[in-house]
Amino acid sequence: MGKETAERPGWWRGAVIYQIYVRSFADGDGNGVGDIAGIRSRLGYLRDLGVDAIWITPWYPSPMADGGYDVADYCDIAPEFGTLADAEALITEAHEHGLRVLIDLVPNHTSDRHRWFLEALDSPPGSPQRDRYIFRTGSGPGGHQPPNDWQSAFGGSAWTRIPGEDQWYLHLFAPEQPDLNWENRRVHEEFVDVLRFWLDRGVDGFRIDVANSLVKDQTFPDIGPDHPDVLEPTERVDHPHWDREGVHDIYREWRLISDGYPGERIFVAEAWVPTPYRLARYVRPDELHSAFNFDFLRCAWDAERLRKTINDNLDAMEQVGAPPTWVLSNHDVTRHLTRYGRSLTTGRGPRTEQLEPIDVELGLRRARAAALLMLALPGGAYVYQGEELGLWEVEDLPDEVLQDPTFHRSGGNVRGRDGCRVPLPWSGDAPPFGFGPDGSVPWLPQPPEWKALTAEALRGDTASILELYRSALRIRRELAGFGDGTLRWLDGPPGALLFERDPTLLCAVNLSAEPFRLPAHAEVMLASGPIAGDLLPRDTAAWLRRPTP
Repeated sequence: MGKETAERPGWWRGAVIYQIYVRSFADGDGNGVGDIAGIRSRLGYLRDLGVDAIWITPWYPSPMADGGYDVADYCDIAPEFGTLADAEALITEAHEHGLRVLIDLVPNHTSDRHRWFLEALDSPPGSPQRDRYIFRTGSGPGGHQPPNDWQSAFGGSAWTRIPGEDQWYLHLFAPEQPDLNWENRRVHEEFVDVLRFWLDRGVDGFRIDVANSLVKDQTFPDIGPDHPDVLEPTERVDHPHWDREGVHDIYREWRLISDGYPGERIFVAEAWVPTPYRLARYVRPDELHSAFNFDFLRCAWDAERLRKTINDNLDAMEQVGAPPTWVLSNHDVTRHLTRYGRSLTTGRGPRTEQLEPIDVELGLRRARAAALLMLALPGGAYVYQGEELGLWEVEDLPDEVLQDPTFHRSGGNVRGRDGCRVPLPWSGDAPPFGFGPDGSVPWLPQPPEWKALTAEALRGDTASILELYRSALRIRRELAGFGDGTLRWLDGPPGALLFERDPTLLCAVNLSAEPFRLPAHAEVMLASGPIAGDLLPRDTAAWLRRPTP
């Protein structure tokens, strides 16, 4: 591991981590799908961007029924992405660049092509092989109805019947993703082996997919009308399959494993829960290290709401001694430039029809300001690939190219998540924009307008969003007062967010309709847009150096 990564105790408490959606980051072999070779070719870009680590979405063998989140083998690499040797080389090279590597772990479910599930199907009801998963007898005459009313996050029943039997298996997501039975000790033991397999190969941690979902109420009661989307957390405290108490025992086991390795190997939870205080339970000192703050992602572009969200999360995390972890976009939600480019700026954004045209200029202005706000807050942050290029959600993809199971399970009524997964533009004036070799065809089509948003076009342009991110990450790394710690709010006009971080930083964000005068400062270190004198324009953020006492 490189010197940079080896000498930063508590590195994760203030780290900026870059999310790589493998299929859409960079294509090294020209087959239209991103791969490990593509990631390796862009490590220099990520180093120069200034992030501390990368998180790589699932790269395991998979039928790709859900973009790789249907895992067929946790201890190998999908052939379309490369080989296990390629993955080991990537980990080594990332460390040489001063970048840590987190990989995705999918413990709630496997692929229906995983050998465990194939063995379960070949074994009789009640067998040890079936007990790895959740099988139940159907209801009604002959077991012809599902065991209960649980719904899949992708639409339809969460149960699929085994042909010729009265047995049904649970899948909270697609039918190709059968849920594992975490009441079975063998499942625990097998995942300990998976953790050790990758930790032994040098990964620095894991992002845990739907970390709130592993444990189910063993009475399997009906839920009734409360069927929230997986990204719309239920308000129920005792929900039968979300955020149950037993998940915490699993993560205590895992923490003991990671603590036994050198170099602070970490876990970050994807946990969609109703309050910051429920989220804080996942990051108690003997459990996981951090958890995504989706309240911040979901919050409207409104000063009072944002301030309350920030305060609630700071308070909840402080109670357990954990750092907050902020995020604006990821591979499951509408890109925030698009969300901010509409008057409706809450939640995931529209997934069915476009509610109103996007104002790209407005969205970009707010996205730039939101980046400086996020990177100035205490704790760590995640950057989703392409947000540093100012990419928007591609909402006009042809139906025939869509691959998200949400689209197909809904009969085409819900567009799904493909619009935030379109391959990145790196260079050139026409697709594939350097995503792959000239002449290759990306797995999702790129908008021709993205020729102005390639990394090549933006680099060196001091007014570009890419250079804004590069400058922000450089300042954040070089100056004290960023990352882990606390903030102190300052008084300001309505629609303003003003806070200071010791010993250097003042952050000002204008979410009002009118400019306001900046507080006393020694220097404007960085601003998300032009500033006239001491007036901060609307939808603009600035980092100020505090005046010397």
